[in-house]
Amino acid sequence: MHRGGPGHRHALGGDLTAGTGEPRAPAAAERDPQARIITIPNALSAARLAGVPFFLWLILGPRTTAGDTWAVILLFAAGASDWLDGKIARALNQQSRLGQVLDPAADRLYIVATIVALAVRAIIPWWLVGLLVARELVLAAALLVLRSRGWEPLQVSFVGKAATLNLLYAFPLLLLGSHQGIFAEVAKDVGWAMAIWGTALYWCAAGLYLVQAQRLLAAGEADEGDITA
Repeated sequence: MHRGGPGHRHALGGDLTAGTGEPRAPAAAERDPQARIITIPNALSAARLAGVPFFLWLILGPRTTAGDTWAVILLFAAGASDWLDGKIARALNQQSRLGQVLDPAADRLYIVATIVALAVRAIIPWWLVGLLVARELVLAAALLVLRSRGWEPLQVSFVGKAATLNLLYAFPLLLLGSHQGIFAEVAKDVGWAMAIWGTALYWCAAGLYLVQAQRLLAAGEADEGDITA
Protein backbone atom coordinates (compact mmCIF):
# COMPACT_ATOMS: atom_id res chain seq x y z
CA MET A 1 0.00 0.00 0.00
CA HIS A 2 1.31 3.48 -0.93
CA ARG A 3 1.26 5.79 2.05
CA GLY A 4 0.64 9.48 1.50
CA GLY A 5 -0.91 8.98 -1.95
CA PRO A 6 -3.41 11.33 -3.57
CA GLY A 7 -6.42 9.88 -1.77
CA HIS A 8 -4.68 10.14 1.58
CA ARG A 9 -3.67 13.72 0.96
CA HIS A 10 -7.13 14.81 -0.16
CA ALA A 11 -8.73 13.14 2.82
CA LEU A 12 -6.66 15.37 5.01
CA GLY A 13 -7.89 18.43 3.15
CA GLY A 14 -4.70 18.77 1.09
CA ASP A 15 -4.30 20.42 -2.29
CA LEU A 16 -7.83 20.47 -3.75
CA THR A 17 -10.57 22.85 -2.70
CA ALA A 18 -13.48 20.83 -1.31
CA GLY A 19 -16.18 20.08 -3.85
CA THR A 20 -14.55 22.00 -6.74
CA GLY A 21 -11.61 19.90 -7.83
CA GLU A 22 -9.59 23.10 -8.24
CA PRO A 23 -6.10 23.49 -6.78
CA ARG A 24 -6.14 25.19 -3.42
CA ALA A 25 -4.20 28.46 -3.20
CA PRO A 26 -1.12 28.07 -0.99
CA ALA A 27 -1.55 29.42 2.51
CA ALA A 28 0.38 32.55 3.43
CA ALA A 29 2.51 30.50 5.82
CA GLU A 30 3.59 28.24 2.93
CA ARG A 31 4.91 31.11 0.82
CA ASP A 32 8.62 31.77 0.74
CA PRO A 33 9.30 34.93 2.80
CA GLN A 34 12.68 35.30 1.08
CA ALA A 35 10.85 35.91 -2.23
CA ARG A 36 9.31 39.18 -1.02
CA ILE A 37 9.91 42.27 -3.16
CA ILE A 38 8.01 45.11 -1.49
CA THR A 39 9.68 45.65 1.88
CA ILE A 40 11.00 48.70 3.72
CA PRO A 41 14.68 47.63 3.40
CA ASN A 42 14.25 47.03 -0.35
CA ALA A 43 12.65 50.47 -0.74
CA LEU A 44 15.63 52.07 1.03
CA SER A 45 18.09 50.18 -1.18
CA ALA A 46 16.16 51.22 -4.32
CA ALA A 47 16.22 54.85 -3.17
CA ARG A 48 19.99 54.63 -2.72
CA LEU A 49 20.36 53.29 -6.24
CA ALA A 50 18.20 56.09 -7.64
CA GLY A 51 20.49 58.66 -6.03
CA VAL A 52 23.64 57.53 -7.88
CA PRO A 53 23.12 59.59 -11.09
CA PHE A 54 22.35 62.76 -9.10
CA PHE A 55 25.41 62.10 -6.94
CA LEU A 56 27.62 61.85 -10.04
CA TRP A 57 26.23 65.09 -11.43
CA LEU A 58 26.97 66.92 -8.17
CA ILE A 59 30.63 65.86 -8.30
CA LEU A 60 31.34 66.18 -12.02
CA GLY A 61 28.92 68.98 -12.90
CA PRO A 62 29.26 72.14 -10.76
CA ARG A 63 32.71 71.31 -9.28
CA THR A 64 32.11 73.92 -6.62
CA THR A 65 32.32 73.82 -2.83
CA ALA A 66 28.52 73.87 -2.61
CA GLY A 67 28.13 71.05 -5.13
CA ASP A 68 30.73 68.92 -3.38
CA THR A 69 29.11 69.59 0.00
CA TRP A 70 25.72 68.37 -1.27
CA ALA A 71 27.40 65.33 -2.80
CA VAL A 72 28.95 64.53 0.58
CA ILE A 73 25.58 64.95 2.32
CA LEU A 74 24.01 62.55 -0.18
CA LEU A 75 26.82 60.04 0.32
CA PHE A 76 26.49 60.21 4.11
CA ALA A 77 22.73 59.70 3.74
CA ALA A 78 23.41 56.64 1.57
CA GLY A 79 25.76 55.26 4.21
CA ALA A 80 23.21 55.86 6.96
CA SER A 81 20.43 54.17 4.98
CA ASP A 82 22.75 51.22 4.33
CA TRP A 83 23.06 50.74 8.09
CA LEU A 84 19.35 51.43 8.66
CA ASP A 85 17.94 48.96 6.14
CA GLY A 86 19.93 46.13 7.74
CA LYS A 87 18.57 47.06 11.17
CA ILE A 88 15.00 47.25 9.86
CA ALA A 89 15.33 43.95 7.98
CA ARG A 90 16.37 42.16 11.16
CA ALA A 91 13.92 43.96 13.45
CA LEU A 92 10.89 43.36 11.20
CA ASN A 93 12.10 40.04 9.78
CA GLN A 94 12.02 41.48 6.24
CA GLN A 95 15.11 39.77 4.82
CA SER A 96 14.73 38.81 1.17
CA ARG A 97 16.75 37.51 -1.74
CA LEU A 98 16.15 40.76 -3.62
CA GLY A 99 17.51 42.70 -0.66
CA GLN A 100 20.63 40.53 -0.64
CA VAL A 101 21.24 41.69 -4.22
CA LEU A 102 20.10 45.34 -3.99
CA ASP A 103 21.97 46.20 -0.79
CA PRO A 104 25.52 45.29 -1.92
CA ALA A 105 24.74 46.52 -5.46
CA ALA A 106 23.90 49.99 -4.13
CA ASP A 107 27.03 50.01 -1.98
CA ARG A 108 29.27 49.01 -4.87
CA LEU A 109 27.69 51.49 -7.27
CA TYR A 110 28.32 54.38 -4.87
CA ILE A 111 31.90 53.27 -4.35
CA VAL A 112 32.56 52.84 -8.08
CA ALA A 113 30.85 56.14 -8.93
CA THR A 114 32.81 57.95 -6.23
CA ILE A 115 36.25 56.59 -7.07
CA VAL A 116 35.80 57.13 -10.80
CA ALA A 117 34.57 60.70 -10.26
CA LEU A 118 37.42 61.47 -7.85
CA ALA A 119 39.96 59.98 -10.26
CA VAL A 120 38.56 62.07 -13.11
CA ARG A 121 39.06 65.14 -10.93
CA ALA A 122 42.59 63.94 -10.02
CA ILE A 123 41.73 63.80 -6.30
CA ILE A 124 42.80 60.13 -6.02
CA PRO A 125 45.27 58.20 -8.21
CA TRP A 126 44.12 55.74 -10.81
CA TRP A 127 46.13 52.91 -9.17
CA LEU A 128 43.72 53.03 -6.23
CA VAL A 129 40.84 52.72 -8.67
CA GLY A 130 42.59 49.69 -10.17
CA LEU A 131 42.94 48.02 -6.76
CA LEU A 132 39.25 48.37 -5.98
CA VAL A 133 38.08 47.38 -9.48
CA ALA A 134 40.36 44.31 -9.44
CA ARG A 135 38.71 43.22 -6.20
CA GLU A 136 35.26 43.50 -7.77
CA LEU A 137 36.37 41.48 -10.80
CA VAL A 138 37.73 38.72 -8.58
CA LEU A 139 34.46 38.50 -6.64
CA ALA A 140 32.41 38.63 -9.84
CA ALA A 141 34.32 35.63 -11.17
CA ALA A 142 33.77 33.75 -7.90
CA LEU A 143 30.06 34.58 -8.01
CA LEU A 144 29.76 33.23 -11.55
CA VAL A 145 31.38 29.97 -10.49
CA LEU A 146 29.04 29.65 -7.49
CA ARG A 147 25.97 30.32 -9.63
CA SER A 148 27.09 27.77 -12.22
CA ARG A 149 27.15 25.15 -9.43
CA GLY A 150 23.70 26.17 -8.18
CA TRP A 151 24.75 28.18 -5.10
CA GLU A 152 23.13 31.43 -4.02
CA PRO A 153 25.36 34.53 -3.49
CA LEU A 154 27.00 34.62 -0.07
CA GLN A 155 25.76 37.19 2.41
CA VAL A 156 27.84 40.30 3.01
CA SER A 157 30.23 39.77 5.93
CA PHE A 158 30.86 42.13 8.84
CA VAL A 159 34.35 42.80 7.47
CA GLY A 160 32.84 43.69 4.09
CA LYS A 161 30.36 46.05 5.74
CA ALA A 162 33.17 47.69 7.73
CA ALA A 163 35.24 48.11 4.56
CA THR A 164 32.30 49.63 2.70
CA LEU A 165 31.57 52.11 5.50
CA ASN A 166 35.25 53.12 5.65
CA LEU A 167 35.31 53.79 1.93
CA LEU A 168 31.93 55.51 1.92
CA TYR A 169 33.21 57.99 4.49
CA ALA A 170 36.81 58.21 3.23
CA PHE A 171 36.01 59.41 -0.27
CA PRO A 172 33.72 62.29 0.70
CA LEU A 173 36.40 63.49 3.11
CA LEU A 174 38.91 63.40 0.26
CA LEU A 175 36.42 65.32 -1.86
CA LEU A 176 36.11 68.02 0.79
CA GLY A 177 39.89 67.94 1.22
CA SER A 178 40.34 69.04 -2.39
CA HIS A 179 39.38 72.59 -1.41
CA GLN A 180 41.28 75.23 0.55
CA GLY A 181 41.41 75.80 4.31
CA ILE A 182 42.36 74.12 7.57
CA PHE A 183 39.22 71.95 7.60
CA ALA A 184 40.06 70.74 4.09
CA GLU A 185 43.57 69.73 5.21
CA VAL A 186 42.21 67.75 8.18
CA ALA A 187 39.54 66.13 6.00
CA LYS A 188 42.20 65.12 3.48
CA ASP A 189 44.43 63.45 6.11
CA VAL A 190 41.56 61.60 7.78
CA GLY A 191 40.14 60.65 4.40
CA TRP A 192 43.39 59.07 3.25
CA ALA A 193 43.72 57.12 6.51
CA MET A 194 40.20 55.72 6.09
CA ALA A 195 40.75 55.03 2.37
CA ILE A 196 43.87 52.96 3.05
CA TRP A 197 42.21 51.09 5.93
CA GLY A 198 39.01 50.57 3.94
CA THR A 199 40.88 49.23 0.90
CA ALA A 200 42.77 46.75 3.11
CA LEU A 201 39.51 45.57 4.71
CA TYR A 202 37.92 45.39 1.26
CA TRP A 203 40.52 42.86 0.13
CA CYS A 204 40.30 40.98 3.47
CA ALA A 205 36.55 40.62 2.93
CA ALA A 206 37.23 39.34 -0.58
CA GLY A 207 39.61 36.75 0.85
CA LEU A 208 36.97 35.57 3.34
CA TYR A 209 34.41 35.39 0.54
CA LEU A 210 36.75 33.27 -1.60
CA VAL A 211 37.46 30.90 1.31
CA GLN A 212 33.72 30.42 1.87
CA ALA A 213 33.14 29.90 -1.85
CA GLN A 214 35.94 27.30 -2.01
CA ARG A 215 34.44 25.40 0.95
CA LEU A 216 30.99 25.37 -0.65
CA LEU A 217 32.37 24.13 -3.95
CA ALA A 218 34.42 21.45 -2.19
CA ALA A 219 31.35 20.34 -0.20
CA GLY A 220 29.31 20.19 -3.41
CA GLU A 221 31.94 18.03 -5.12
CA ALA A 222 32.04 15.71 -2.09
CA ASP A 223 28.25 15.32 -2.19
CA GLU A 224 28.36 14.50 -5.90
CA GLY A 225 31.05 11.90 -5.20
CA ASP A 226 28.87 10.26 -2.56
CA ILE A 227 25.94 10.09 -4.96
CA THR A 228 27.92 8.56 -7.84
CA ALA A 229 29.91 6.16 -5.63
